[in-house]
Amino acid sequence: MIIAPSLLACDYGRFAHEAARVDRSGAKWLHVDIMDGHFVPNISFGPEVARIVRPHFKGHMDVHLMCSKPEILLEPFIKAGADSITVHVELGADTVNALIWKIRSLGKQVGLAVNPPTNISEARPYLKKIDLLLVMTVNPGFGGQSFIEECVPKIQQADVWRRQLGLPYRLQVDGGINEQTGAECARAGADTLVAGTFLFKQTQLRRAVTRLHDRCLAASTSR
Repeated sequence: MIIAPSLLACDYGRFAHEAARVDRSGAKWLHVDIMDGHFVPNISFGPEVARIVRPHFKGHMDVHLMCSKPEILLEPFIKAGADSITVHVELGADTVNALIWKIRSLGKQVGLAVNPPTNISEARPYLKKIDLLLVMTVNPGFGGQSFIEECVPKIQQADVWRRQLGLPYRLQVDGGINEQTGAECARAGADTLVAGTFLFKQTQLRRAVTRLHDRCLAASTSR
């Protein structure tokens, strides 16, 4: 079970400090949400922020590109220290296939994200080509939103495919994750939970990460 605190919810005036705080928390991944104001109605930050925080976090930097033209950002984020890059299935088959090939050619792990209105079947053709499938449980663009319960069957279906096909991709969930919703997703098959507001509002981040991890792991093993 992987817990990935989302940098989107941190104190923007203290990026390096917040990344070091995540590092000390024991979280193995740091999730970096990139928004361009076109693909989603918000703008977050660019490669320079990733470059600044990289020396302060020793684990896996997980970059999620919510962008209309992610191809122009692949190399900058990889140079900044990304270990994996996730793009969106909604970009269309030709674009997605080209992006998967490019990310792989640059030696990084490939993620594919599916938004709440999109049928999970749209991701089915790519499952053998990716390392991570991200099921969004809020409409992307802003942190602090409520978990969309109707997305849980998507997690269940993605887990069924993974077991039926014998594939190793991680099943990630992002949006409205806390101890209750995280456990629900883990029972559905998720093994990688992104949490932003819930974690960064805690004064004891290490304790919060541990509690979330343990709660989700227990839910996963009980199914």
